[in-house]
Amino acid sequence: MLKRILFLVPFVLSINIEASELNSGDSAWILTSTALVLFMTLPGLALFYGGLVRSKNVLSVLMQCFTIACLISVCWVVYGYSLAFYGDGLFIGDLSAAFLNGVGRDSLSGTLPETVFITFQMTFAIITPALIVGAFAERMNFTAMCVFSVAWFTLVYLPACHMVWGGGYLAQKGVIDFAGGLVVHATCGVAALVIAIFLGQRNGFLTSPLPPHNRTFVMIGASMLWVGWFGFNAGSAVAADGSAGMAMLVTHISAAVGALTWMFIEWFKSGKSTIIGIATGMVAGLATITPASGTVGPAGALLIGLLAGSVCFYATQLVKSYFRIDDSLDVFPVHGVGGILGIIMLALVGNPEGFLGSGAAGISEDGSLAQLLIQLEGIFVICLWTAVATWIILKVTSVFIDIRVSSESEDKGLDVSEHNEQAYNL
Repeated sequence: MLKRILFLVPFVLSINIEASELNSGDSAWILTSTALVLFMTLPGLALFYGGLVRSKNVLSVLMQCFTIACLISVCWVVYGYSLAFYGDGLFIGDLSAAFLNGVGRDSLSGTLPETVFITFQMTFAIITPALIVGAFAERMNFTAMCVFSVAWFTLVYLPACHMVWGGGYLAQKGVIDFAGGLVVHATCGVAALVIAIFLGQRNGFLTSPLPPHNRTFVMIGASMLWVGWFGFNAGSAVAADGSAGMAMLVTHISAAVGALTWMFIEWFKSGKSTIIGIATGMVAGLATITPASGTVGPAGALLIGLLAGSVCFYATQLVKSYFRIDDSLDVFPVHGVGGILGIIMLALVGNPEGFLGSGAAGISEDGSLAQLLIQLEGIFVICLWTAVATWIILKVTSVFIDIRVSSESEDKGLDVSEHNEQAYNL
C-alpha cells in the first residue's frame, strides 16, 4: 500500500503544478473575451441605447456610457478588484490588493496572468452600471449620474460580486451564477426599477409618443452586443475548453430563439414585426441564458430562449402600460426579469444527467428542488440589498445634487442643456 501511495505522489504533484502554470490557450481566449465584453459597452450598448432615445438626447447617452467606462475602470484598480476578489468576508472583501498591490507580470489567477483576469472582470464591472443608463435616459443630471454610478458600483456591485464570485456568502451557500444573472442583470434591473420610480416619468410619457430616433443605431448596437456576449458567457469559463464551447453555443441559441419569440408575439398582436422588437428579444434571450450558460445544453437553451422572449415581452408591457413606470429603455423587464428567470431555470433544466443539461457540475446533489431553493435565496439577498442600497444612494445624493434636470432642460434636450453639443445639424 505504501509503495502505491509513493507511486502516486509524483502524479498528484504534477497535477497541482500544471494547475498553477500559465496556459497560453486559456490566456489567449480570455484576452479575446475581455476585448469582446468591453466592445459590448463601447460602442455596442452606447449605440443601442443612443438609437432608442430621441435625437436631442443621443449624445447624453453616449457620454454617460463612455464616462461610466472611465470612472469604473479607475475605481476597479484603486479598490474594486480587491474588495471583490480578495479577503474572506461573507459580504465584502478587503483592501489588501488596493491599487493592485502585489500584482505583477508573473502573478497568476488559475491558469491566467492575474492582469488578464483583473481586466476581464473590470469589463463586467463597467457594463453593469452602464446598463442602468437605460432607466434614467433623457432626464438625469450628468453630475448626479457620475456620483450615483460610483456609489452604486461601490455599495451594490462589489458586494454582489464578492458574495457570488469572490467566495462570499452566496458562493458558500452553493448559488450558481455562471456569467452574471445575479451579479450583473438582477442588480442593474432592480436598480433601474428603483431609479425609474424615484425620478418619475419623462415629460410627455403619458400624453405623447417618445419614439426611438435612429433604428439603424439600435440594430448596429444590438448586433455588437450579440457578438460581444460570446466573450461575456463563454469567457466566464475562464478557460478555452468544452465548457466555454457549450456556453458559446447555448448563448447563440437562446439569443436567436428569444429574438424570434418576441418578433412573433409582436407580429401576432399588432400585425407587424419591428427591428426594435426583434433586437430587444435578442437581448432578453442573452440576459436570460447568461447565468445558465454553464449548466444547460442546447435543448435547455431552446426552452430558455422561448421563455425569455415571451416572459420579458409581457413584463415590458406590465411595467409601462399597467404600472406606468417610465423605465425608459426597459432595463428591468429585459435584464432584471431575464436574469432572475435564468437563475431559476438553471436549477430546473440544468440537471447534469438530464436531456436539457450540459453535464456541468454545480447542481446540488440533493436534486433540482434543493438547488432551486438555493437559487431563490440568492435572488432574495441580491434583489433586497440592491433595492435598499440604490434607494439610499439616491436619497443621499439628492440632498446635495439635483438628480433630475429641470423641465426646461428636459424639453430642450440633454445634449444641449448638459453638454452644449448637438448630434445633428439640421
